[in-house]
Amino acid sequence: MTGNSDQERVFAFLADPATHGLAAGEVGRIHTHVAEVFLAGDTVYKVKRAVRFAFLDFSGLEARRAACEAELRLNVRTAPDIYLDAVPICRAPDGSLNISGEGEPVEWAVKMRRFDENQTLDHLADRGTLRPEWIDELVDAVVTFHGEAERRGPPYGGAEGLDAIIDDNAEDMARLSELFAPARVERLIAAKRQALERNAALLDARRDQGWVRRCHGDLHLGNVVLWQGRPTPFDCIEFSESIGSIDVAYDLAFLLMDLEVRGLREHANRAMNRYFGRQGGVEVLAALPLMLALRAGVRAKVSGLALSGMEEGAKAQHLREMAERFFAAAEAFLADTAPPRLLAVSGLSGSGKTTLAKALAPDLGRAPGALHLRSDVMRKRLAGVTPEERLPPEAYTKESNRAVYETLFAEARSALAAGQCVVLDAVFARPGERDEAEAIAREAGVAFQGIWLDAPGESLKDRVARRVGDASDATGAVVERQLGYELGRIDWPRLDAARGPEAVCVAAKALLP
Repeated sequence: MTGNSDQERVFAFLADPATHGLAAGEVGRIHTHVAEVFLAGDTVYKVKRAVRFAFLDFSGLEARRAACEAELRLNVRTAPDIYLDAVPICRAPDGSLNISGEGEPVEWAVKMRRFDENQTLDHLADRGTLRPEWIDELVDAVVTFHGEAERRGPPYGGAEGLDAIIDDNAEDMARLSELFAPARVERLIAAKRQALERNAALLDARRDQGWVRRCHGDLHLGNVVLWQGRPTPFDCIEFSESIGSIDVAYDLAFLLMDLEVRGLREHANRAMNRYFGRQGGVEVLAALPLMLALRAGVRAKVSGLALSGMEEGAKAQHLREMAERFFAAAEAFLADTAPPRLLAVSGLSGSGKTTLAKALAPDLGRAPGALHLRSDVMRKRLAGVTPEERLPPEAYTKESNRAVYETLFAEARSALAAGQCVVLDAVFARPGERDEAEAIAREAGVAFQGIWLDAPGESLKDRVARRVGDASDATGAVVERQLGYELGRIDWPRLDAARGPEAVCVAAKALLP
């Protein structure tokens, strides 16, 4: 079987409830531009459609078999309980079809365990029920996955890899002139090429440093499901080594872009800061606008390609709207010229520094907001533990404190040079630390604002005592020691943190032009 009519016979077979021992009407079917998915009871069968695009070729049976086997192998890295097998659809001697039975394989399918389709993160986002803690859990899973993923060198990744993506997008968008005006496409492609030229050396250096790996490649909200209570990425790119072998930051950029376009800036900012707080490598933020634009462009063209052969109706109209929305987002990411700035939020433990920093960061600068550099998270990274893992008191030495501030300041310099706003979140008890924060802004030629949060000692102790699952290890005893610090002269505006986080946030925003 090689023709579309022959493949339609396979589709009819898999759509038949009798094939799966089910009652009439119990098999669901989902159509995409590259696959047909059959929902049969607790099992799912996913078949590659016999199609060819610039970015994939499933026109031959052998290519579809290889793609099914690759999909299984690659997705068990993040979703081992969901992906079960790659199975043949066989034609018996009598001409009948069967799954993994006798006869010649005429098609291949990925066999999966079915999950609740309403629990993918795009549906949760649409319902307004996407929880911040799920963003943290998802990013933690991605950090672990990226750390274990196979490293790749040339010809993958680097400037060459993103240049190929620009070419593919240009080719596919040229076929969609009824959706995207050619002149508009040309301007967008030209802007992408200019951004790539500016960042080529950075991207190649990151490839040399090992940041290009066999990633997920399609990490948007629709490809993450809440499985057994935890966000679980699935459906990674299996059909193209070049699309899947990318800079880890470009992998993350799909998630950030999707959240941003959906109007979930706080979630996008949280995801960015969770990732870079654990990984470092913030110099890549210089290429983030390009990466976001490329991801938005991919979604624009995929939405457009999905219209192929579709009858007019509400779904077709939705796809047109999404294609335009993502295309406009790609243009906006590259056109955003919001200047970087540096904000330092300081105060003793329990004063509400992190609460304020998290509230301010999403609204500062270009998408998806400011890089939030928190001393507590930095300390855990330098110690080689997760943010919420507690360190013993002996880990808090003068030497470790110095290393934390040196790394905070170094990454602030890198992020500002990359064009991203930065929020520093640390005690800043020493005048020299506050002076250096101001010096960083002067050296970078960016605006600076420092804020000191004040609160009564008992309030500080009460707040740290009530913390659960936080990166800070501060205790009441730590606060008591801090209350005895010789802080020196504090020239930064002092805000009364006892008024509550909302009032403090309003007062802080009034300090920012």
